[in-house]
Amino acid sequence: MSRLMLRQPRIPRLGRLGWLMGLYAENHQRLVRLFEPGELAPGRYLSSIGDGLDVHLDVLDQHRYTTELRLSYGLVDPLTGEPDPSAYLRLYRDARQVEATHCYVGRRWQDVIGMFPPPAEVIGHRMRMNTFLGKWLQYLAERGHGVATLVPAGEAEPLAEA
Repeated sequence: MSRLMLRQPRIPRLGRLGWLMGLYAENHQRLVRLFEPGELAPGRYLSSIGDGLDVHLDVLDQHRYTTELRLSYGLVDPLTGEPDPSAYLRLYRDARQVEATHCYVGRRWQDVIGMFPPPAEVIGHRMRMNTFLGKWLQYLAERGHGVATLVPAGEAEPLAEA
């Protein structure tokens, strides 16, 4: 009696690190399409669409292959004095990736995962931060924020009420 062995095609699985790198690539597309920050000089920029929630984009530094940014609203946490929500971003122009390195949404990362978390917890936290960033960028684009609404902070004029 012969045994027939069926070969099942092996479908590669995407691990957590691969998924995270995919989020970085998606966030790069969203951020570059939204604000084109790789071309901006260091400084503060505002995007106002007249809804009372101005978006602040701080270009902290421009390097040869990276741009360091902070994205926030004009809202301040009354306890800490920090913009809330805010995200510190690193744009890798050569790799076409955007990484949210720190997010502040009511709490700091140390308060969420502790000072010495295990690696799996760090990856999970980075996935949550970058998922949040992707949704935030998508929301901003849907609301009408973009290159056309972005001006240097010194040139921003208050919009007249309709």
